[in-house]
Amino acid sequence: MHITDLPAVNASLNGLSAVFLGIGFYHIRRKNVAAHRTCMLAAFGTSILFLICYITYHTYLAYALHRGPTRFLEPAWFRPIYLGILGTHTVLAMVIVPLAIITLSRALRERFDRHRKIARWTWPIWMYVSVTGVLIYYLLYWQFPQK
Repeated sequence: MHITDLPAVNASLNGLSAVFLGIGFYHIRRKNVAAHRTCMLAAFGTSILFLICYITYHTYLAYALHRGPTRFLEPAWFRPIYLGILGTHTVLAMVIVPLAIITLSRALRERFDRHRKIARWTWPIWMYVSVTGVLIYYLLYWQFPQK
């Protein structure tokens, strides 16, 4: 594997996190707490791996290659749409870190009443961040590859 493979790895980890989040939601709706816990811990783990790979990739770009992140320039008509998706993804990705930690912490300490209150916010934001992460990769590297 080469460092240039990390964007695809990151998208895969985001997608896997979304799958775990979806299956975890399914299980908690059916009161299968053990399966829900396993899925949510797996989603958290894949998100941590994503963060490590993301930081590694962008650190390599900055310090080894003296480059910034890939910029979306073409097609010009789609750029505002892409930037809108990227902007909401980025802001909510920063928000989800403390939310996920607090939500997980409350569950592990068996404070389920407080866990449920915050999980109602955490789950949709985390799902949005995971899904839009895959979408951003698709748009930037497949649909409209930037030169």
